[in-house]
Amino acid sequence: MNKLVNDKLYETRNNLVKEITLLSDAQFNGKPDKNKWSIAQVCHHLVLVEEASIKAIAWGLKEVDHTQKDRKNVHLIILDRTKKIKAPKIVEPDVKPFEVQQIIDLLNDSRKKLLTFLSTIEDKSILAEKSVQHPALGELPLDQWIEQIYLHEQRHIEQIKEIKLLLDARH
Repeated sequence: MNKLVNDKLYETRNNLVKEITLLSDAQFNGKPDKNKWSIAQVCHHLVLVEEASIKAIAWGLKEVDHTQKDRKNVHLIILDRTKKIKAPKIVEPDVKPFEVQQIIDLLNDSRKKLLTFLSTIEDKSILAEKSVQHPALGELPLDQWIEQIYLHEQRHIEQIKEIKLLLDARH
């Protein structure tokens, strides 16, 4: 994996953890309104997306089809928060409350799984040659699946900041 992607994964995750570390469980699980996710749910969603991405990349690597798919401008799509993207059922967060440390542990665990999995791929160039269907982005090269993990996380860090402001405004 190239250094830039590795740094982005690391930097984005650190920013996420900084945003949530000092929250009380009440703030963490508070919802700005009943139809919105709590910060805890946003974070649980990120864990589920990271785990689903590992499965998708692993599946894509097993595919025989080597046709080069078009590269997408994933950051423009993912970081544009004016466009709502509905989470597929498989990555919808749990409704039960979470503790901050519990989520941090889940985040650490899913990231460790990702990095361990990526370290097993001997020829990283294959990631740019194979692709697999992404629920929001369509057919996506596997290396862009890795990129979308931190971009998606950046998108949700902005959402977390907004939720914090909304929750503060209510008090």
